[in-house]
Amino acid sequence: MQTRSKSGIVKPKLGYAVQVDYSTTEPTTYSVASKHPQWCNAMNEEFQALQKQGTWTLVPCSFFQEHSWLQNAFLHGTLKEEVYMAQPPGYIDPTHPSHVCRLQKSIYGLKQAPRAWFESFTSQLLHLGFIASTADSSLFIYTNNTVIAYLLLYVDDIVLTSNTPAYLDHLITQLSTVFDLKDLGIICWIPNLPSLPVAPTPDSLYMKVTLYPDPHGYRSLVGALHYLTFTRPDISFSVHQVCQYMSAPTTIHLAAAKRILRYLRGTLHHGIAFTPGPLQLSAYTDADWAGDPDDRRSTSGYLVYLGSNPITWSAKKQPTVSRSSTESEYRALAIASAELCWIRTLLKDLGIYLSQTPILWCDNVSALAIASNPVFHARTKHIEVDFHFVRERVLRKDLEVKFVSTIDQLADIFTKSLPTQRFIDLRRNLMVSVPVIEGGC
Repeated sequence: MQTRSKSGIVKPKLGYAVQVDYSTTEPTTYSVASKHPQWCNAMNEEFQALQKQGTWTLVPCSFFQEHSWLQNAFLHGTLKEEVYMAQPPGYIDPTHPSHVCRLQKSIYGLKQAPRAWFESFTSQLLHLGFIASTADSSLFIYTNNTVIAYLLLYVDDIVLTSNTPAYLDHLITQLSTVFDLKDLGIICWIPNLPSLPVAPTPDSLYMKVTLYPDPHGYRSLVGALHYLTFTRPDISFSVHQVCQYMSAPTTIHLAAAKRILRYLRGTLHHGIAFTPGPLQLSAYTDADWAGDPDDRRSTSGYLVYLGSNPITWSAKKQPTVSRSSTESEYRALAIASAELCWIRTLLKDLGIYLSQTPILWCDNVSALAIASNPVFHARTKHIEVDFHFVRERVLRKDLEVKFVSTIDQLADIFTKSLPTQRFIDLRRNLMVSVPVIEGGC
């Protein structure tokens, strides 16, 4: 009998080693540190030392924010037209079963309802001393001596902010006497995503194409992601991509949307950190020429800063095909210049006047030459007249266009998919990062 030992086959002996690390990991958040007595003692000692040195004093916030909701908003509008409707089934008046309802107020389903509600609410605000902003019809401003208040209306949601909390309470009380107003308290929203594997970037790769059987679910998911881009500029381009396939989504597009969710899962605590500084308005503009393989249209992107803080951004496909990279970059310049002009108007409504001319940063020398030089160019004669808006603004000294290298082009993140490290670097420049508490445990 031939055995393994006789054949020289020996089963290897496995050895195991265990190493115990007694080093203590420093907690990164207060909630983690508060669960350990030794860290609680250290935090208490540090806090007592800070109080002893008079490190800070408690002062009220300069502006207080409140969130309110108007119940049955569309029912508050007064109709100007003569509108009739049938009595609702189950609630027909037994004494007049053949009669119809002549509407005195607006009701859900009427095309006039949104405008009637807005006019009713606006007239009440004007009666209370508010002034409508010329830059945004849903923004209302109140100033009286030292009291400043801003009210932003979105359908039936109200955001209030003021430097005087007593006036906020007074305003809510006044509005409640006219409308069915529900005070939701201080603005607070906490996202909650299920457990998902994380992704380093929100962009994904293509795979086998199959029509997705539930387009409604896809649209709902993408709509929620689009809403999130208001505070997460780092996902703007990815969401812009998946938004283009709402009518007939495939498994590719669903996988791309799910990858954005996995990316968000790994960056839940990321946010924009606003810092004080000089009020200089500037914008970065970029374009990806013929980047869409389906229709060869370019994607424009811009990022607007007020001081060192990003305040608005966009990733959007251009309406027509550009014949050159210069043309696509020039169109992006025009779009960003219009946004800068609108922001200046909005800041004036808020009582903020800029002493310095806004700057547009672009990485295409030819596009800058076209914007700065009003001389007729044969290669630009086909460009729509409205895109030459940027020329007029530059000539009037309302804007200043400057060159920035491609490496320093911050709007690059809004026009194309990027390698991981490049994406992370640009995301850091967007000031999207994990909040850090300095000087503590």
